Amino acid sequence: MSVALENIPAPARIGIGGPVGSGKTALIERLIPSLEARGLGVGVVTNDLVTREDAERLRGSGLIAPERVLAVETGACPHTAIREDPTMNLQAIDSLMESFPDLSVILLESGGDNLASTFSLDLVDYWLFVIDTAGGDDIPRKKGPGIVRSDLLIINKTDLAPLVGANLERMIEEALAVRNGKPVLTTNCATGEGIGALVERLSHDVLFDE
Repeated sequence: MSVALENIPAPARIGIGGPVGSGKTALIERLIPSLEARGLGVGVVTNDLVTREDAERLRGSGLIAPERVLAVETGACPHTAIREDPTMNLQAIDSLMESFPDLSVILLESGGDNLASTFSLDLVDYWLFVIDTAGGDDIPRKKGPGIVRSDLLIINKTDLAPLVGANLERMIEEALAVRNGKPVLTTNCATGEGIGALVERLSHDVLFDE
C-alpha cells in the first residue's frame, strides 16, 4: 500500500547543475556515501537529453540501491526541465517520496548545459553549480547565472589545473569576486578532496544539521 504523500516529511531537494563534463555525476558518487554515513536516506534524479546514461552509471555503482535512482529524458533543452517546466522532475521526486518514506535528501542532477542554466525554486530548495579547471580558468570571469546566482559554486578537478595550465587560485579569487559573498568550494572527485567540506556546507545550509 502506498503512503499518502502529504504524510511524508519533505526531503531536502538539492540541485546540481553545470556544463557537460564538469563532474556532476562523479560529485554525486562522492556525496551518496558521505550523506548516508550521517544516517540520511538519499534518492537521485538524473536528467539527460535522450539517454539514461548518468542514471545507469549510478545504478551500477554499488553506492545506492538502483531503485532509488530515477532518470528523466529531457529532450533537446535540458534547462527547460529544471526551470521553465519542471513537471517531469517533480513527478520523479513524488515517485521517489512515495516509494521511499525514509528519504532525507534528493539530489537532482541537471543535464549538461551552459553557464546560463538555473533551477526553478519550485523544484529545488538549494542548488549548486559545478565548473572545472579543465574548462579554462576564465570561466568565473564569464559569469552567467549558474556561476553568479547558484547557492554554492564548486570548482572541480583541482588536480588537473597544473596539467592544463589553469590558475586555480585566480579562479577562486575571481569566482568569489563575481559572486558577491556567496560561497565557493573546490573539489577533486578522483581523490575525495573537498567532499567533507561540501557535506558540512550542505548539512549547515540545507539540512540544518549543526
